[in-house]
Amino acid sequence: MSPVELRDLIVASLDDRKGRSILALDVTKLTDVTDYMVLASGTSARHVRALVDSLRETARRCAVHVLGIEGESTGTWVLVDLGDVVVHVMQADTRAFYDLERLWSEAGAARDEASDAPERDGALA
Repeated sequence: MSPVELRDLIVASLDDRKGRSILALDVTKLTDVTDYMVLASGTSARHVRALVDSLRETARRCAVHVLGIEGESTGTWVLVDLGDVVVHVMQADTRAFYDLERLWSEAGAARDEASDAPERDGALA
């Protein structure tokens, strides 16, 4: 599966579970660690964990190896490493505090519109 297809699969999975403010950033020119960074918000710790569970199941179903998951026990900020795509799922206040969108955008990350996933709360730029 190509990095773009994986990014789109992740965005669709997050959207299916009502993830909020979903944003995909193209970081290929900024780091060798990953090609895309996907950010999404959940409304509570339970919602964040449900979004991550959905990602894990989607990855399993599509034979995508999850390299690691960090922060799942608190449900405040969970990082899911899928290799070509790194996903940050956070509660809204945590996301606002760390403001990764601004940090990566100022570094030159391109906001990348994922295929056909509808916008929710200004989701895709």
